[in-house]
Amino acid sequence: MPATIRDVARAAGVSVATVSRAMNGADNVLPQTRQRILDAARDLRFMPSGAARSLITRRTDTIGALLPDLYGEYFSELIRGVDQAARARGLHLLVSSSHGDADEAAAALRAMNGRVDGLLVMSPHADADFLSHNLPGNLPAVLLNTGSDLPGHARFVIDNFGGAQAMTRHLAAAGRKRIAFIGGPQGNHEAAERLRGYRSALRSGQREIVLEGHFTQEAGWAAGRRIAQMKPRPDAVFAANDMTAIGCLAALGEAGLRVPEDIAVAGFDDIPIAGYVTPTLTTIRVPIAALGAAALDTLAKAVETPALQATLTTVLPVELVVRRSCGAGPPPRPQSPSPPTAH
Repeated sequence: MPATIRDVARAAGVSVATVSRAMNGADNVLPQTRQRILDAARDLRFMPSGAARSLITRRTDTIGALLPDLYGEYFSELIRGVDQAARARGLHLLVSSSHGDADEAAAALRAMNGRVDGLLVMSPHADADFLSHNLPGNLPAVLLNTGSDLPGHARFVIDNFGGAQAMTRHLAAAGRKRIAFIGGPQGNHEAAERLRGYRSALRSGQREIVLEGHFTQEAGWAAGRRIAQMKPRPDAVFAANDMTAIGCLAALGEAGLRVPEDIAVAGFDDIPIAGYVTPTLTTIRVPIAALGAAALDTLAKAVETPALQATLTTVLPVELVVRRSCGAGPPPRPQSPSPPTAH
């Protein structure tokens, strides 16, 4: 049978309460007593119960994260930022995906209730009505890239609209007259904002050319095949994210088109692979890891001091990164992203 806290107390010659205080780092245990308890626990191979400790502290030291998907470099970077910030605070991370399904998102939130001290929520279904019905009222939560806010919760968003405007204007300024846009999933806030930015930045007389996409390489490849056959063919493609742009690059190459000589290609996000594809990808740099870290820090503060939970919307700025896929020379040295702004 595994050793119990009573076994440790007996071996160390102290009470069960003293063992509990020592294991939980309480100050009111003499150093020599604490060491005797730790030595006994090690000799007995005693493993403290996290569930039992949480009954005392009312904390699990775990943060939950609900994401729309776990596949791809974007979510890998986001989780990396969250995880680094969590580990710096001694917190664990419990991650779940909704797979783009509202019922799965609701089920994931219910499953995390009682297991986590707070929640990071990024979901295309995270509107005010969904959140009010599925978020426990007393559980701190921070929203990421959602189109609507929820009273009492902080929200972090990317400047998707401004970034899409900047990219569309850059392509137009480079002499591209027929700029196609490959969108993202229906109902996705980020995709909608990027499409809105593209449309608002088209010059007078420029016709919008919008193709369906799903933020995937496969969707980008399919759209690229269609673009290659258009007459007149677009002379630039702006994809709603880098994975879509990379799929489009592959399809255009298979069709015998040269990038950027025949057609320019640009993306959004600046995932790590964007600087290594051929040609290197012009894109909008999003501080993905910084987004995750900032959201985690805000959530951790809300867990520690619920009365001081922030309710601001923080907009993280983006940056135009010009590379060879739109005809530029060698890329400039990477610059540190600007600090987030709140309003």
